[in-house]
Amino acid sequence: MDTAHRSSTRKATVLLLVESTFVTGTLCVPALALAAPPPLLLANDYDDVNVDVSRYWVSEKYDGVRAYWDGQRLITRAGNPIHAPQWFTRGWPTEPLDGELWAGRGRFEQVTATVRDLDPDDIAWRDIRFMVFDLPADEGVFSARLEKLRSVLAPLRIDWLREVTQSRVADDTSLHLQLATIAAAGGEGLMLHKEDSLYRAERNDDLLKLKPHQDAEARVIAHVPGQGKYLGMLGALLVRNADGTQFRIGTGFTDAQRRDPPAIGSWVTYSYHNVTARGIPRFARFLRARPPD
Repeated sequence: MDTAHRSSTRKATVLLLVESTFVTGTLCVPALALAAPPPLLLANDYDDVNVDVSRYWVSEKYDGVRAYWDGQRLITRAGNPIHAPQWFTRGWPTEPLDGELWAGRGRFEQVTATVRDLDPDDIAWRDIRFMVFDLPADEGVFSARLEKLRSVLAPLRIDWLREVTQSRVADDTSLHLQLATIAAAGGEGLMLHKEDSLYRAERNDDLLKLKPHQDAEARVIAHVPGQGKYLGMLGALLVRNADGTQFRIGTGFTDAQRRDPPAIGSWVTYSYHNVTARGIPRFARFLRARPPD
């Protein structure tokens, strides 16, 4: 095989890896690199449960990429290797760590672009920090794990390997005041860890997420056909908001609304959680059609 053909083949393979990706709430990952997912604790929504918040540790919810350090390498929640530069993980503990790769508030797209790169960009990785919030292999309750986490990370003095700040709140009112403060500063929301919970690799109320809900209105400009179980029905609305930004709303509809969607030209109200760097509402969800004027 000549050099030009080998180069062309390699480029095609890399392109296939990049194009054969899927988007989760956290990261676009190469589909061909799938491996066994790590055993992670997953969060329920705070709004869906009735809890005593005084029994929880509260921290900021970071808009980054969930990652798992298995003691030797970084992997995504789907089990894909993260190609960080060697210096980034040099000197890290052999104990597994659960956390978020984060570059600061409002930089979700920057993080995902950096983390999904198969050839790590040293300069881009200088902006990334691994915000650690748990020790998944430790058998103690969360309060004890939190204390141990501090003792594990503090002596390392690695600036980009950081413990997530945890605090307490007395009641639901205090919790929502903290949420409002975080949201006003551009944060995504809050996470609540139950103080006496063990690390269980499942979705449960030991870990809760609370996000601010913002809403706005947009005009319907097209109906996107549904697929699969929504074949023959509405899949999503293509809408344009007041500043001219176009985007899709694909969740929040009842089956009846999918069969008879809001008319093109009408206005709808949607909820969202902040916007991307390009001004696109994140996690846009249909709330209701606005009555005709």
